[in-house]
Amino acid sequence: QVQLVESGGGLVQPGGSLRLSCTTSVLLFGDYTLGWYRQAPGKQRELVASIKDDSISSYAASVKGRFTISSYRDSLWNTVYLQMTGLTSEDTAVYMCYANAFDGMYWGQGTQVTVSS
Repeated sequence: QVQLVESGGGLVQPGGSLRLSCTTSVLLFGDYTLGWYRQAPGKQRELVASIKDDSISSYAASVKGRFTISSYRDSLWNTVYLQMTGLTSEDTAVYMCYANAFDGMYWGQGTQVTVSS
């Protein structure tokens, strides 16, 4: 069983930046994808960004050029980051990381990002 622990959400002004982090409780092996979804009140859940095997990244059109996903693997766990810049009120949502591993899909608990002046 894999647990994911997120950090880095909070309140930021429009135009500001935030970095989200998500660390797995165990090291992932084989093919895997790490990524981030978000869900705003009254809106559908949106896949924001993903990175496959620590190298192949993809982004939603709404964040391309503003957000950067990266990942890091050491001997104990994997960590995925989401660097967010140029934030607007449209980016306000609960952000949830996930790991799609050989044995299933795992989710973080979610972290709130609020963009407001």
